[in-house]
Amino acid sequence: MSQEISPEKQRQRAPSKRALQTRARIFDAAEQLFAARGFDGASIRDIAREAGVQGALVNHHGGSKEALFHAVVERRAEALAERRRARLEALGPRADLRALLAAFTDPLIELMAQDPAHWGAYARLIAHVSADPRWRDISETCFDPTFRLFLDALARCQPGTPPERLSAGLIFTVSALLALCTSQWRLEAFAGPSAPEALRGTLLDFCEAGFANACGPAQPPARG
Repeated sequence: MSQEISPEKQRQRAPSKRALQTRARIFDAAEQLFAARGFDGASIRDIAREAGVQGALVNHHGGSKEALFHAVVERRAEALAERRRARLEALGPRADLRALLAAFTDPLIELMAQDPAHWGAYARLIAHVSADPRWRDISETCFDPTFRLFLDALARCQPGTPPERLSAGLIFTVSALLALCTSQWRLEAFAGPSAPEALRGTLLDFCEAGFANACGPAQPPARG
């Protein structure tokens, strides 16, 4: 006779392929709606309808609305962070200012070029998180560790610059990057159709000049 599987062991089983597909569909729907309407404008009912599931399944896979929002932001955060960390590590300790800024901004631009539907929505999600102090814990978990790595690198590149100026400069760089990734309609109104990757150089020119003006000319790190 086959042994009966205990409820505890059943709960420990890996999710089925169908469950994983349902979860991905729910998270994709939530990502699009949160990006388009913000946290307050997207309801669980709307997300369920967009995903083609019952509301109970949204709660099952995502938890409360707040937990679902956090999970949706967290889902792509590590992929973005890994790319940024890899670029930063490849530069080494003597990277110049423009290279550091490119290592921070290029990964999101490249991911958007590869998958504009999902990463374009994700860029809008980051913009929502960045603009709302309610999501401080999400920023601290998903984005601040990588942000601090780049601050350390900028401090080596710009010795003697007050930390608050470096922090402000990188925050302004984030804002400019998100404007490029989420405000194409505004750019097109004045400059004509242009994908974010086509304006990469303009973004770097803008951010590099801002840093140089606020922090002073870049100085090579002292030789050890």
